[in-house]
Parts: sequence; C-alpha cells; structure tokens
Amino acid sequence: MFNIVLYQPEIPPNTGNIIRLCANTGCHLHLIEPLGFDLDDKKLRRAGLDYHEWAKVQTHPSLRTCTSKLAHSGSIYAISTRGTQSYSEINYSPGDTLIFGPETRGLPQDYLDSLAPENILRLPMLKNSRSLNLSNTAAIVVYEALRQTAFKGLL
Repeated sequence: MFNIVLYQPEIPPNTGNIIRLCANTGCHLHLIEPLGFDLDDKKLRRAGLDYHEWAKVQTHPSLRTCTSKLAHSGSIYAISTRGTQSYSEINYSPGDTLIFGPETRGLPQDYLDSLAPENILRLPMLKNSRSLNLSNTAAIVVYEALRQTAFKGLL
C-alpha cells in the first residue's frame, strides 16, 4: 500500500481525518515530530473516530529518518503548492510515499530543493488560491493513487 507522511502536523482534526483515511485504505501513516498536539488529544480522537486502532501509525524524530526507512519501498513524492507537476500525471505504484507539510507553512524549501522537480506535486487550483485543506488534499492524492492501482485490496 502507500505511505503517507505528515511533516510536523499542527491541527489535530486534520491528522485525525488522515488516520481515518489510512484505516479505510490500508495506507501507512508516518508522523514527523514535533507534532503540534498530543496523540491522545480529544480533537484528534474525535476526528479519527477512534480509527487509530485500525490504522498503522508511526512517529519519527525527523523527516530524514523517516524517508531513509521508506526509500527502498517506492518513489517519494512531496505535495506542495510550489510544485509544478500535477498529482494526476504521475504513475503511482504500491509502496510509494506521499509527503505533506504542516498546515501553516508547508514543506521546508531545502527539502523540496533536494527532490527532483517531477517529484514535487501540486493540485491544480485557481491562480490566487493559497492551498487546500491538508486532509482533503491527502484524500485526493491517495484516491488517485488507489484508482491507478485498480483499488487493489479494497472492496
């Protein structure tokens, strides 16, 4: 399945929604510290509707630690408003990793600079738009990847 990485997430309901997404799709969720909340946060549990037990969730001390563990499983894609490649133009494979930045600032520029431009993806939006909600963006990209793999393993 796919790996979803949230770099220093800040808003509990977004992470809760993504936990629920992972529980229902089989994706693995990787959270990069520091987190902007406690994993026992009531808002996180409410948004995830206690799906935490059904999702594979790991925390990592740094993005480098996480990506070095996942590099062997498939391609790594960063999702950013600064990307030039559309998320729908990629050929996804199970094991690929999708990295999302924190809600207020996105992924660090130095990390984006370390990736090939074709591995920095964006969702098309109107010209003066800032960004979409993190959990909505994750769902859109994950379901495109799942569609391309014929929803393998899903009913």
